[in-house]
Amino acid sequence: MARWCWHHEAMSPRLLLLEDDDGIRTALRLSMEDEGYEVVDAANAEAALAAVRARAPDLMLVDLMLGGMDGFSFIRSVRPNSSAPIIVLSARSDTHDIVAALEAGADDYVTKPFEVKELSARLRALRRRPPVALEIDANGSSQQLVLDRGNGPLVLDEAAGLVRRGDRQVHLTVTEYRLLCELGAAAGRVLSRRALLESVWDRGYFGDERIVDVHVRRLRTKIENDPGAPTLLVTVRGLGYRLDPR
Repeated sequence: MARWCWHHEAMSPRLLLLEDDDGIRTALRLSMEDEGYEVVDAANAEAALAAVRARAPDLMLVDLMLGGMDGFSFIRSVRPNSSAPIIVLSARSDTHDIVAALEAGADDYVTKPFEVKELSARLRALRRRPPVALEIDANGSSQQLVLDRGNGPLVLDEAAGLVRRGDRQVHLTVTEYRLLCELGAAAGRVLSRRALLESVWDRGYFGDERIVDVHVRRLRTKIENDPGAPTLLVTVRGLGYRLDPR
């Protein structure tokens, strides 16, 4: 199956906007075009899925409450084949909805009403490459961190921008990859939720620290042998998280 990959381009980044309110959709499209994005908009999830299959977007803005397939279902449908950053836009601020959207595969959650400048800042933060602070081999040609040397070594390969278990690529979203890079750069040291929030999402980001916990749980399902009893990405109660390569 073809994979819809998140990528950097010299041309304007392609932004998929899924919003069923005509007025909000039009206003957002014009604002995002002013910010330099090539915007493809859709009023329902089915049209948005068709747009994603036709040409992979670089980023997505998704409303949750839609007629027919809702935003949660859209994210779950698109996420297995796309690592493009997804920001949820919703008037619902209930903790359950926020966690559910992040668990479905969203990278961030913005509550309506919001300032376009804030949304633009979060989009820019998600487009940034993760920091480079990993081990460099003797030839100075690659940055790699071996996370697990067991059967099918788990390797964070920053030079290639991916994670491998043996010969198989481990599919991570952009946020999950950046989170793993931050933890890998500080391997063996505890990083607080606030520190991770500011480095992975954006400096000065004022969002809920629980977003870190949700992404850590998602990341564990992909890199731990037993996500329910993690030994690689561990919780240090009251302090934060620590990556302990084996």
